[in-house]
Amino acid sequence: MKGEYDVVVIGAGVVGSAIARELSRYQLHIGVMEKNLDVCNETSGRNSAVVHGGFAYDANTLKAKFCVAGNRMMGDLSEELDFPFQRCGKVLVGNTDEDMEQLKRTMKQGGINGATGLELIDEKKLHELVPAVIGKFAMWSKNSGIMDPFLFTVSLAENAAQNGAEFLFRHEVTGIDRADDSYCIHTNQGDYKTRWIVNAAGLGCKQISDMLGITGYRVIGSKGNYIILDKRLGPLLPMPVYPVPSNTYMGIHVTPTVDGNVTVGPDAENVTDFSYYGVPQKNIDALARSGSDLWPHINKADQIRNFSGILPKWVDENGVIQDFKIEVKDDIAPRAVNLVGIESPGLTGAVPIAQYVVELIKDREPLAKNDRFVPEHKSIQRFATASLEERNALIAKDPAYGEMICSCEQVTKAEIRAALHNPLGVSTMTGIKYRTRAMMGTCQSGFCQMKIERLIEEELGLAPNEVVYSRPDSWVLTGKMREED
Repeated sequence: MKGEYDVVVIGAGVVGSAIARELSRYQLHIGVMEKNLDVCNETSGRNSAVVHGGFAYDANTLKAKFCVAGNRMMGDLSEELDFPFQRCGKVLVGNTDEDMEQLKRTMKQGGINGATGLELIDEKKLHELVPAVIGKFAMWSKNSGIMDPFLFTVSLAENAAQNGAEFLFRHEVTGIDRADDSYCIHTNQGDYKTRWIVNAAGLGCKQISDMLGITGYRVIGSKGNYIILDKRLGPLLPMPVYPVPSNTYMGIHVTPTVDGNVTVGPDAENVTDFSYYGVPQKNIDALARSGSDLWPHINKADQIRNFSGILPKWVDENGVIQDFKIEVKDDIAPRAVNLVGIESPGLTGAVPIAQYVVELIKDREPLAKNDRFVPEHKSIQRFATASLEERNALIAKDPAYGEMICSCEQVTKAEIRAALHNPLGVSTMTGIKYRTRAMMGTCQSGFCQMKIERLIEEELGLAPNEVVYSRPDSWVLTGKMREED
């Protein structure tokens, strides 16, 4: 055995990282296994980054319960863990009598769910809130918001690690065996023993569930594509703008980010390949057309990037999307918490989900509190958002704050260094990107990528052909173009 744990969490997305953090409040030896090289590499980092209000989900479901709870605590979490969050509100925009009836139904459902701050507004009020929006009325969700999903997940994971959890990256689970009072988890890096398993594998939840012996789930992938617009558009969109939702799909919407960009999307397409994130041109064009029906500022000249994400949806035999499944099958897989179909609003509800998982474990065995647990986490000090006085103080303390690496996002050498020496030991290019916003600006890394690659070599002692962009074997450099004399 390469290691033994009390609990192994499989998956280091936002939910798995939140579970690890909640478990670290107790005296447990915790391992987190992730097949990728960093947290937040799949669904958790590929979404609209919206903190939902809780009105869009059927009453008496876990989705509704955890969304409302997560929304309420997000402000406190942002303060405690030091990640960006703005309670900016959101509008669902309508034009027809049918739209108005649907919004009334949405309002009623939100009230049943416990969502607050919901109000039907007329055209005048709508245009006071979002001057450029196209619409005659809307439902205003005052408590909805936006956040940085990368830094939220990183903060959860780093705080868990600081409280004793061990993150095992590039560990893909290939099999699970149970023997008496423990499990043997087989991975591509060797075997591990644990008393408890938590399946938080996201897109891989069905495979892990099957390995546990809990079979029969059907999980489909719902792929959504997005466009990212340049920051110059940010001031024109103070809050997310959505169309009137259907029962299963919130529609293509236009959303500001906490850093000032605007995203358009997602569309929705069922897929069987859970690893392909390419965005076809026809989808980009369709997104721009549809988004322009709500907000007429989507031009090709301002499109700086596109991306996609895939949601794991648990469906029944008729293809109907089901609620979250969070269970312990004591007769089939004792001491295993199985999470299936954790899609939206998994980002908003991640911490309440984690708390629920811990309660399921505590129902089956007592857990002793970790008196050394520290709930606070501090993120990297950002030069871009600092005042002039703060910038001067940063440079005086560390001259590397005076050396700009990413001009678009004003990311300094000091920030890159801090990101490279993160508590999780992540050394990928995207690991630096997600922690600092370097390479996320208008030029999309055209001027800073190779500076960052060289810093990785220097700081970590890596050879040029050992630097990885994001996934295993995604080498930034594969060799020299020519040999020097």
